[in-house]
Amino acid sequence: MNAADLPITPRVLAHVFGEPVHAFPHDLYIPPEALQVLLTEFEGPLDLLLYLIRKQNIDILNIPMSQVTTQYMAYVEAMEACHIELAAEYLLMAAMLIEIKSRLLVPKPSVEIDFDTDVEDPRAELMRRLLEYEQMKLAAQALDALPQAERDFSWVCVAFEPEHIELLPDVNLVDLKLAWMGLLARNRQIQHHVIASEQLSVRAQMAHILRVIANGRYYELNELFDMQQGVPLLVVTFIAILELVKERLISVTQYAVLTPVYVQLIAAKSAKA
Repeated sequence: MNAADLPITPRVLAHVFGEPVHAFPHDLYIPPEALQVLLTEFEGPLDLLLYLIRKQNIDILNIPMSQVTTQYMAYVEAMEACHIELAAEYLLMAAMLIEIKSRLLVPKPSVEIDFDTDVEDPRAELMRRLLEYEQMKLAAQALDALPQAERDFSWVCVAFEPEHIELLPDVNLVDLKLAWMGLLARNRQIQHHVIASEQLSVRAQMAHILRVIANGRYYELNELFDMQQGVPLLVVTFIAILELVKERLISVTQYAVLTPVYVQLIAAKSAKA
């Protein structure tokens, strides 16, 4: 069998309601503007001008007004041909471009040039507006590139169940040092230091402390110090408390960090237990 003997399958142009269509209807009418597509949309006349300049790699500080004006007017005419309603600002920019182009085409008068006087470029205001618009557009693009909630990611809510555990830290040397420094600071505020000849006994002060706390209740560390007797007695009392702790006659406790330190007779504590 030759290729000429094979049946010719008609070309399918489209499918309408699932049925193939092999030829255009005889009464089909397609208006000319229906096939015209506007590929690029601009946010305003400055956006259009900036697009035309950057597309052709033109120096924004030396704009060829004739070329740019021609391209701009072609775009405006294409929009009018497509029956697209133009904003007034597009027509205002067109008038501005034509004015600048006309001012550049007007020959300059043949007069003596004063080099001390700067000649104003008719394009200066347009270039300034284009540079400001480009800066704002780049800043807006940089902000839009940042991750946004509900667009690039969703908020995540994590539920925590609070659990309270009471921790009673042990009293260490740092806590005792802070308590001692606080006592000294308060004593300096009450009276001046007076040097006097006085015999003080650590053992006698230990016995005094045991008599004070003999009832078995908790005593705040500050209650065992007599602020009116001066620093020497404070030192002896503090050493006496350390000796009583060393001999396991009293216990020193604290309920939390930076809270008052309490002292209790160990014998009374064991009796309560």
